Amino acid sequence: MKILILSTLAISFLFIQCTQNMTHQEETTEEYEFTNHLINSTSPYLLQHAHNPVDWYPWGPEALNKAKEENKPILLSIGYSSCHWCHVMAHESFENEEIARLMNERFINIKLDREERPDLDNIYMDAVQAMGLRGGWPLNVFITPDQKPFYGGTYFPPDQWKKLIVSVSDAYVHKYDQLYESASQFAANIDQSEAEKYGLTDGGLALTLSDFDTAYDSLKNKFDPKWGGMNRAPKFPMPALWNFLLTYSHTSAQTKAREHCLLTLDKIASGGIYDHVGGGFSRYSVDGEWHVPHFEKMLYDNGQLLSLYANAYKLTGKSEYKRVLTGIAQWLRREMLHEQGGFYSALDADSEEEEGKFYVWTFEEVKELAGGDFSVIAEYYNVTKEGNWEPGKNVLRKLEDDKVLATELNLSVTELRDQVEQFNAKALEVRNTRVRPGLDNKLIAGWNGLALTGLCHSYQATGETIFADLATENAAFISQQLMTDKGLVRIYGLDTRGYLEDYAAVIQAFITYYETFFDETYLELARTMTNQVINEFFDPKENLFYYTSNQAEHLIARKKEIFDNVIPASNSIMAENLHKLGLMYDDESYKKIAFTMIYQMNKLIRQEPEYLSNWASISLLRLKPTAEVLLVGAQAQEQALQINKTYLPNKILMVSTTGSSLPLFEYKTVVNNETTIYVCFDKVCKRPVNNFTDALAEIHDPK
Repeated sequence: MKILILSTLAISFLFIQCTQNMTHQEETTEEYEFTNHLINSTSPYLLQHAHNPVDWYPWGPEALNKAKEENKPILLSIGYSSCHWCHVMAHESFENEEIARLMNERFINIKLDREERPDLDNIYMDAVQAMGLRGGWPLNVFITPDQKPFYGGTYFPPDQWKKLIVSVSDAYVHKYDQLYESASQFAANIDQSEAEKYGLTDGGLALTLSDFDTAYDSLKNKFDPKWGGMNRAPKFPMPALWNFLLTYSHTSAQTKAREHCLLTLDKIASGGIYDHVGGGFSRYSVDGEWHVPHFEKMLYDNGQLLSLYANAYKLTGKSEYKRVLTGIAQWLRREMLHEQGGFYSALDADSEEEEGKFYVWTFEEVKELAGGDFSVIAEYYNVTKEGNWEPGKNVLRKLEDDKVLATELNLSVTELRDQVEQFNAKALEVRNTRVRPGLDNKLIAGWNGLALTGLCHSYQATGETIFADLATENAAFISQQLMTDKGLVRIYGLDTRGYLEDYAAVIQAFITYYETFFDETYLELARTMTNQVINEFFDPKENLFYYTSNQAEHLIARKKEIFDNVIPASNSIMAENLHKLGLMYDDESYKKIAFTMIYQMNKLIRQEPEYLSNWASISLLRLKPTAEVLLVGAQAQEQALQINKTYLPNKILMVSTTGSSLPLFEYKTVVNNETTIYVCFDKVCKRPVNNFTDALAEIHDPK
């Protein structure tokens, strides 16, 4: 079982094959020799291939019907605009006229943007792995006209690719029966339910705190005690994993777990993976020290890291964490904000066809900008004449704590920070004159949901208006621009139905938005979407949600996402959503689904917590009843702000200033003519109190 899980999850770390190489889709008067069926696409990735000599089609009835009519196999090539090796293969093979001629003669060629159609990507990635082949992007899969896969792979050099397409085509013509039998077996394999594949049909399993102690012990054996994170390279931030450690240390009083989590956050924030000049995090570091990033910045990473650092700030009050939060928010506002309040998907790693050129610095550049503070800045950011990355190139990173370095330099911490901030401002101004990396301007519902959740958590932690302003605009954008009469759309401007990851992340964001700003409109929207998800996505036989709606296009398999990766599994997020909404609306049907989902996943959580860390957090919190914290009275929102600044992972927070129809507020009245706080567990309420200190004591004592 463990080997099977690890094989399935290996794809998370194959993101290292892909670096950013996006291009702006600018108007041009250039005349092209070739134009194919991708020319009317909206996807930046598909448009990058619209002038290949390959006769590419987008996924759809035209291409699928053509394959059936001509009895040709389909070559399905999947990538995305930020994938370096996708572009390498495009330049080497798909722009090669001889290779294109062979592809056009022998196949119906379909190009797919995995960020637009993650449902198809999930299916055919599983297929390639079922073949015993390595997964990753570009993903090239050969399929029959009825969409069954029979061979595939990732990047192929041009000579190998040319030989492969000829041999595959010949096999399709001369050995069709054997090939189709194999394709049918692969199709059956990927259509197997996740519950059957991972033994989730055997009944649920109750976990105890000792089970989580064991899970933590298995994790800590993989920790990097010097640089934080896991002891491997490359290093991905994996926010859900470190949030689990915070939850575990809070529940179990395990200080070592908290210490490693905070060490990890310190090292990530100090490393080159964080943009010290402009804010925001890159996707991962290529080394084990968080030093050299793959310089692309993804919205989904930064949204989750906002939540993680906000929780850490609530717990510690550490000023560095607040600076990180503010830096991310400033970057979002400056570089990622759509005029209607949505956030774009990603920034490129490359500019002028060179990785990191926008972000790195020479010794002389830093010297000129820093002026008389150069010795301090060079020491602070590890700047050397030789370059701390490639020859002559420096990736800014901190190797010492501010207090330690200030003492070494005979400065106060305030003086040191002033010099650093002055340098950062000058460096940002100069950097903004450089050729900018490309912007992937897709506005994806689920990724915006992750960002909104992070902004809400950051406002809870800090009270800073930048987070409130961005959150308010973003919530309005999602509700007004991405929600239709039919439900959520995945991408702004397109009619693609939202997938479970979109619904789950947006529902979570709207619940968090309510718990931050107490606008019941968004809580009701969360409930409405949850009901739609239950109606369209839920499998009552396996007590899990499908990734696609029952209204979506019929494909050869309908998958369920259960493993937590770079983004937590949509099923784990939905379990948490249902638990919270079940409490807030006193809805036993929600609670039952949530409990059943968690209970049956406990078997896997105990086996492999690293890849089920969000599930583990939710399951761990089920060991104790969730605090239902309700405030009533004119000053209820002000009192709630104080509660929100405290790290309390196992609570719901609800506010009524002038009355509410929500069921939990029934019989909750103001006591002593003051704002009153009710703390309840499993519908049993403690005595009402009028101040935060007494309420906190009751929250910590569920008995």
